[in-house]
Amino acid sequence: MLSVRSIAEEIVAREGGYVDDPDDPGGPTKFGVTIHTARRLGLDLDADGDVDAADVRQLTRQQAVEIFVRDYFERPRIAMLPEALQPSVFDMQVNAGAQAVRILQRLLRDMGLEIAVDGVIGPETARAAQVALEMAPDHLVDAYGIARRNFYYALADRRPASRKYARRRDGGKGGWITRAESFIAPRYRLSEAEHRARVAAWD
Repeated sequence: MLSVRSIAEEIVAREGGYVDDPDDPGGPTKFGVTIHTARRLGLDLDADGDVDAADVRQLTRQQAVEIFVRDYFERPRIAMLPEALQPSVFDMQVNAGAQAVRILQRLLRDMGLEIAVDGVIGPETARAAQVALEMAPDHLVDAYGIARRNFYYALADRRPASRKYARRRDGGKGGWITRAESFIAPRYRLSEAEHRARVAAWD
């Protein structure tokens, strides 16, 4: 597996530079670090006494990597999970916070493992994830990636303003879907026709 730092660097590259999309609840964002995260961490980078969009603009790529490693990998204790799951859960933690772990916990429950769905990685979730990997060593990572993809589609079903992240203007797969599918084996990725059928009701 790639090092945690290498994975964080890939996430930063995937997230891209500064954006402030009015349809994105994250608000001003750079390299995947939102203004909400910047405020939570007290990142007053311009030393003007508050944390605002100007501070997000000043964020460097290296600072974003450090934030992701510390606050989105180490703090949620993703290292307690089986190594094979860590890259996808880490990527989802950056993108959706504790929903990343809840998605995993729901998947584990669907596999018959009795655990709480609380968005927290502890000994119970870590043990269940290891058992699940032993039950389905060739499928668990794909199953988690598919669950991520389903989460994104369901979110866009409920929130029309978010549909542009799941479907491009030309109808093809949006960033959310391609992001989830980058962690899924090619045989489990939706064809363009399957994707278009899934989102047809949005028209």
